[in-house]
Amino acid sequence: MVSLTPNPSYSLTIRFQLPNKTGMLALVIQAIADAGGNIGQIDLIESTRKLLVRDITVDASSTEHSEMIVNSVKALNEIKVLSVYDRTFNLHRGGKISVQSKIPLKSQSDLAMAYTPGVGRICTAIAENPDDAYVLTIKSNMVAIVTDGSAVLGLGNLGPAGAMPVMEGKAMLFKEFAGVDAFPVCLATQDVDEIVQTVKNIAPVFGGVNLEDISAPRCFEIEARLQKELDIPIFHDDQHGTAIVSLAALFNALKLVKKPMDQVRIVINGAGAAGIAIARLLRKAGAEDIVMCDSRGILSHSRVDLNNQKREFAVNQSGTLADAMMGTDVFMGVSAPGVVTPEMVRSMAVDPIVFAMANPIPEIQPELVTDDVAVMATGRSDYPNQINNVLAFPGIFRGTLDCRAKTMTTSMFLEAASAIASLVKVSDLDKEHIIPSVFDERVATTVAAAVQRAARADGVAGN
Repeated sequence: MVSLTPNPSYSLTIRFQLPNKTGMLALVIQAIADAGGNIGQIDLIESTRKLLVRDITVDASSTEHSEMIVNSVKALNEIKVLSVYDRTFNLHRGGKISVQSKIPLKSQSDLAMAYTPGVGRICTAIAENPDDAYVLTIKSNMVAIVTDGSAVLGLGNLGPAGAMPVMEGKAMLFKEFAGVDAFPVCLATQDVDEIVQTVKNIAPVFGGVNLEDISAPRCFEIEARLQKELDIPIFHDDQHGTAIVSLAALFNALKLVKKPMDQVRIVINGAGAAGIAIARLLRKAGAEDIVMCDSRGILSHSRVDLNNQKREFAVNQSGTLADAMMGTDVFMGVSAPGVVTPEMVRSMAVDPIVFAMANPIPEIQPELVTDDVAVMATGRSDYPNQINNVLAFPGIFRGTLDCRAKTMTTSMFLEAASAIASLVKVSDLDKEHIIPSVFDERVATTVAAAVQRAARADGVAGN
């Protein structure tokens, strides 16, 4: 297994004291480099004739790697490490979001209008016409990010408190990329009925609900029931966000290798929420030959352990993931680290497309198959072609909120995927550029416009 690339998620700042003489800083830099650290900013904090105090920022690849880097500096003669802090933990201290007033309260008249007694008139107006909540409250721009903490990233069942940092981060992305206000709702229950009822009880505040990090197969039932029982859009990002961005990337990858969607063989490894959603959306996009695998191998009609969602994609073939990948055109992984070998990739068809999207460690390290694939994508930001849900969900909710969509439809997802793919010009398309950057300012507005058109065409727009 190739070592992971150092990245900012394991970034630390080392403050150290060193003699004020030539060559001492070079010793520190060399020690960090020898330990495999990626050096960033270097700052001078204090200077005297005899001593200097400096901060140096270093990216590592893991917690253990961070410790190794620090120890390599500590081992140097005449160098004294004064402090070390984890920049990622430091960024999260006190939380990452806050609630701020949009209107200054500078006088008694301001207070009388914003709160009592003036607010009573607004309450009465909404009680008489509930749709006025979209005009007179935050509902028109507010999304609930709901989780039970049962499937947090690739870390497992961490519970509601452990899920909070992810939900806060999601709220940041909503605001930064699409101007949507969102708030974490982390529930202290993993009972399907309780989750559904709780979301229904808080729904009057929100114009949409983003379900997040809820384990399969419960996530399917929760989403379906909420969508049926509420008149606001429900979107499980682990399913549909992943599927939309994966499809967008595949649209462009297939253009590169000049293969049509309806003629390629696609293997999906991972039959949880993301895998099932990807398979469903691929079918709607025209894919006809899809083989899905889970930890026990191919989803075969001969297996008796499949749930309803997995049975939907059962095939008349059995075997291992390696068996499934032989001769296939596309591999899409939403599963586990290291489950794919270079030999398995080499057994694929000519010009294979490999999307190894397990995070933080992909199904196969890109370095191992650089010369064996036509296109490679991962879920990581330190490799080309990152399949990142932030390309989808901010714009999708921007579009649904702006047209007051009552639900989400498959057409909306397909149009969102096409919109994302369209942002990579044919002249710019290459094996390391099949998907736009998450910082491309066109993404959210383009996706929002596409979603609104689809919502109106499907008759689910409220205005």
